[in-house]
Amino acid sequence: MAALPDKEKLLRNFSRCANWEEKYLYIIELGQRLPSLSDEAHSPDNIIQGCQSQVWIVMHQNEDGVIELQGDSDAAIVKGLIAVVFILYQTMTPQDILAFDVRPWFEKMALTQHLTPSRSQGLEAMIRAIRAKAANIS
Repeated sequence: MAALPDKEKLLRNFSRCANWEEKYLYIIELGQRLPSLSDEAHSPDNIIQGCQSQVWIVMHQNEDGVIELQGDSDAAIVKGLIAVVFILYQTMTPQDILAFDVRPWFEKMALTQHLTPSRSQGLEAMIRAIRAKAANIS
C-alpha cells in the first residue's frame, strides 16, 4: 500500500488533475491508501457524529508526542476525505492540531465549493472531532 503524500505534494497532485472528475478519483485513491481499521476500532466510541456516511476515527499519541490517526468510512469519497484530513494533520502534536487551521488548505484545493452540503458538514464534523480529541490529550 502506498504511503500518503505530505501537504505540499497533495496540493501539487491535486492541481495537476485536469478536472473535478479526476480530483474525485484522486481523493478516492487516497482513501484506498489508508490502512485497514480493525473490527474493534469500528466501535460506537470512534464514530464521528454529524456525518451522513459512517465514519470512524481513532487517535493515538505516540512516544514522541505525535498524533497518529486511523480512520475508515463506508463511502469511498468520504474515506478519501478522511485521508486528506489525515495528510493535513500528519506529524502534529495535539497542540499543533489545535493551532492549525485546515480551512485555508481546503480553499487552496477548492474542495469545499465542490462538495455537497452534507459532505462539507461531514468534513467539518471530522475536523471538530479530531480537534476535540486533541484538546483532551493536550
